[in-house]
Amino acid sequence: MTEIIGNRDEAEAIGAVLASWATALGNKHAAGVVGHLSDDIVSFTLAAPLVHKGKGADGLENWFSTWQGPIGGDAVDVKLTVGEDVAFWTGLVHMTGRKTDGFEVDLWFRQTLGLRKQAGVWKIVHEHTSVPFAMDGSGRAELELKP
Repeated sequence: MTEIIGNRDEAEAIGAVLASWATALGNKHAAGVVGHLSDDIVSFTLAAPLVHKGKGADGLENWFSTWQGPIGGDAVDVKLTVGEDVAFWTGLVHMTGRKTDGFEVDLWFRQTLGLRKQAGVWKIVHEHTSVPFAMDGSGRAELELKP
């Protein structure tokens, strides 16, 4: 269940955008993914480099080609905060699936999405995904954590 703070009508519109975006990701449909992004999106994703600017359908196609079949996903601890023309979505995302090398992905990560209403349409303008790292000096990513 999503905790909603703010305008519920706009939250419904944002929910439809995010559901369509997530479906496109799961189905590995790059055009469907980037169609929900603003032209000036800034993304801090799990993949290098530290920052991606603008839409990257080519990068998505390359990443999608490393997966066998669809990419599974679900989100928990979801919160949507909606303003007049700006919104923020936060949650813990569970990504599953099989890579072309046979590796089974079962990863939880943190995600924040920033959206802005542009010409009456909600677009994703910022994406931040991350995993925690061990604070024991090893710098090792904590990939086994689950909510």
